[in-house]
Amino acid sequence: MTRKSAGITKSQPAQKAPRADAAAHVPAAGEGKRGEQGYLGYLLRQAHAAVRLKMERTLADLGVTSPQFAVLTMLNAYPGLSGADVARLTFLTPQTVGVIIRNLERDGAIEMTPHPVHGRIQQWTLTQRGATLLKACRERVIALEKRLAGGLDAKAEATIRRWLADVAIELQDEE
Repeated sequence: MTRKSAGITKSQPAQKAPRADAAAHVPAAGEGKRGEQGYLGYLLRQAHAAVRLKMERTLADLGVTSPQFAVLTMLNAYPGLSGADVARLTFLTPQTVGVIIRNLERDGAIEMTPHPVHGRIQQWTLTQRGATLLKACRERVIALEKRLAGGLDAKAEATIRRWLADVAIELQDEE
């Protein structure tokens, strides 16, 4: 993957203010600062918003939201997590995860078991119903991911995945 020239990320000179009677042009995704001239952080956020919206629409008839899918995914990958652990892994607030967990438990998708040593810590795992629901969600999300990576060969996709993971590692808060 080639690096973009430094000129792409440098701020451009301010443009003249539009006339008061002229309607402002809102650029479409991919245009101006919403395209290659934009800040990387903004472009990541724009892409995330587009993916999340598409995922919400893709999962809607299953009654699952993007945050619920993230919680189910993490509990499948790491059974026995606490709500606090789930919040950290899904980038959601503990309050939001609390609501999601209550709803998923009410629907029979997850169940709680007390921690064997620390009785106040609740550990969460998927039920069979939750595993079935996650499987249906994953089929749709995998199709969406194939669409996202449609123009990439395996090497380019691996490079992008590595770069995204490296960004998260590099910019995480130091403890």
